Amino acid sequence: MYSLQAEANFDAAHFLAGHAGKCRNLHGHRWLVRAEIAGEELQSQGSARGMLVDFASFKQALKQLASALDHKFIFEQGSLQPATVAALQSEGFALFELPFRPTAEELARWFYQALAEQRLKPTQVWVYETPENCASYYEPPTGPSAR
Repeated sequence: MYSLQAEANFDAAHFLAGHAGKCRNLHGHRWLVRAEIAGEELQSQGSARGMLVDFASFKQALKQLASALDHKFIFEQGSLQPATVAALQSEGFALFELPFRPTAEELARWFYQALAEQRLKPTQVWVYETPENCASYYEPPTGPSAR
């Protein structure tokens, strides 16, 4: 089995609606995303011969996903009053509405699924809110080779 890891980062604000602690208030992070992809076979032809995936392609895919969140206010759908969203938009703020609460755990799953949609075969994704705190997401292997 071969694996590659790549990292990307982005700066974004968020808040956790209904949270009992400080994170219910708007605040920001320098998020770091680390992703691992894996496969059993290396490419046998072309410019990526001998590689699982060209690192440049993998890094570009991860950076594009992170870039979509960079310098945005990330918030859960329905967590703000429509008038608040409209006011933020009218002031020119960059918003990124998600169908889930923007926790590190949920963002790790979002990155994982987005990489899987690009057929990059992620094994695990880690999302760091701070240098000391991260969450990860992976899907346990299934099938005969998972034993």
